[in-house]
Amino acid sequence: MDSLTQIVLGAAVGEAVLGKKVGNKAMLYGAIAGTIPDLDVITRYFLDTVTATEWHRGFSHSIFFSVLFAPVFGWLVWKINKKESATWKDWSWLMFWGLFTHPLLDAFTTWGTQLFWPFKTRLAFQSVFVIDPLYTLPFVVFLILSMFQKRTAVKRRKYVHLGLIISSAYLLLTLVLKAIAFKNFENALDEQGIVYSEMNTRPAPLNTVLWMANIDTEDAYLMGDYSFFDTQPISFTSYPKNHALLGKWSSNDKIERLIKISEGWYTITENDGHLYFNDLRFGLISLDENETQFAFSYSLVPNGDDLIVEERPKFKRDAKRLLSALWQRMWGN
Repeated sequence: MDSLTQIVLGAAVGEAVLGKKVGNKAMLYGAIAGTIPDLDVITRYFLDTVTATEWHRGFSHSIFFSVLFAPVFGWLVWKINKKESATWKDWSWLMFWGLFTHPLLDAFTTWGTQLFWPFKTRLAFQSVFVIDPLYTLPFVVFLILSMFQKRTAVKRRKYVHLGLIISSAYLLLTLVLKAIAFKNFENALDEQGIVYSEMNTRPAPLNTVLWMANIDTEDAYLMGDYSFFDTQPISFTSYPKNHALLGKWSSNDKIERLIKISEGWYTITENDGHLYFNDLRFGLISLDENETQFAFSYSLVPNGDDLIVEERPKFKRDAKRLLSALWQRMWGN
């Protein structure tokens, strides 16, 4: 999830664990713990694109990391705050829950997390977008309300608990919404007589009203969207796999790793003699039916017997255009 959401979750968890003893410091250090796992983004500055992508939400988002580093960070915080009544064990417990709830929340997103690292399995429920105001905003309100209460006040803990309960209930609701959307996509495919081997569904950016689907057919992937306010049948757009375009590069180590990262959901496109590897799990950069560029796309540049892989940049103008289209599409077709 986005940094603000992880800060809010970490702060709430910190308050729930140690707020009675140390007051707002529990929120502060909980927020810090909630941001630590995402420091893995710095690997992009000294690793190649493929390796950095593999490492993202890997080791730092695992149970192993939380268990290993909670007492280390707990000891550092304890040394800084020796005047407080909290012990090293208390601070370590706070840090553990701040570190551990971060990847738990990320597991609900499309990218998911390697919660059980060093095992390669990536846990991804794909029921919330990385930014979801319906999850974050109520949480922020309750957290702010609790900050203005005395550390021993009943209302303080009540507000924090309400924030945790409501946000957790929303996450569970998104799983129900995902199941309903999946069933509607499934029915549409059956009605249209489309034969497929696998389907992947996810929410559109910033909401859980509009859902997207990728469908695996023999030679192409179909993509469709469905809003709970729709009155017209679901339609699907076909995107050729074009895996043969890789040619001799199909056995290249970086390509094989990209395929694993995308979990097999990828197409290859060619433009002016340049090849691009497109990760389908995050959809296109717009809702235009003629759009061909995907949100996560990598240029494949030959470099002797190897490839240089570079992620194609995203632009603010594309985001603005997508948000406007999403707002209109969300309310039905």
